[in-house]
Amino acid sequence: MKFIFRLIAWMIAITASTSVLSSELFVSKIPSKALSREYRFSVYLPDGYANSTLRYPVLYLLHGGNNDENSWAVKGNIQAIVDGMVARREIPPMIVVMPGHYRGYWVDGLVERGESAVIEDLVPHIDRQYRTIAQRRGRLVAGLSAGGYGTVNMALKHPQLFAAAAALSPAVWHPVPDAKSGSRTYPQFQVDGKFDEATWQRLNWPTHLPAYQAAKTVVPMFIASGDHDRLDIAYASAQLFKELRKHQPDAVELRIVDGDHEWDVWQSQIAEGLKFMNRYLSRPETP
Repeated sequence: MKFIFRLIAWMIAITASTSVLSSELFVSKIPSKALSREYRFSVYLPDGYANSTLRYPVLYLLHGGNNDENSWAVKGNIQAIVDGMVARREIPPMIVVMPGHYRGYWVDGLVERGESAVIEDLVPHIDRQYRTIAQRRGRLVAGLSAGGYGTVNMALKHPQLFAAAAALSPAVWHPVPDAKSGSRTYPQFQVDGKFDEATWQRLNWPTHLPAYQAAKTVVPMFIASGDHDRLDIAYASAQLFKELRKHQPDAVELRIVDGDHEWDVWQSQIAEGLKFMNRYLSRPETP
């Protein structure tokens, strides 16, 4: 019932926002070499995109576990959130790309190359297909839960690609996931049908931190979690924040807010994350 109320609110918000802004939201797809199959994603194009010649910054927005390319649009109300923030001039007009990878966990795991599908297939396609600022200064990455895990790892492994990042309730437990986490059931981290701790640790953020620090290209990061998160992600978030703060004390922020592992937290904190990332992002520009 709670979801139905949110869906109705989302539809009302979309109707209200489109009376002022005519942003577009639609689903597209590409053939993915990394996955050897079709790869679906949602795209948000800002008001005025069709009639302008401007190039726009891009936000890559990753969903959580057991979700898809529609989750941020339907459950997360992202079109109305971005429309409102643009209208209030809190952020510049931007393109938002929301890839869908059910149970892929945004990692090159033991079953599929979830990270490569984004980095090698999707990002180049978006830069070819749309008028983007195809440089680091025009590219952001953010996500929730499993998408927060993917956000952190992509930012640390590919700092040359992203100007800033926002990880919401990120599934970044170290050394192993919470006992209640569904990540333990994902084939990406399983050997012989059982969760493999060594695989998790090999793919998780502490493994990538030394190379990131050595590269000396800082990706400013916003981290947020609910204080009542049922998967104890507030503690994992604080651990990640503590390590990043040693390396980039002026370019990492942590928010522990009232809430559980839920959309109320993610909707409010994607707005706060966008404000944070906006400090490092280029504005739309002429070609």
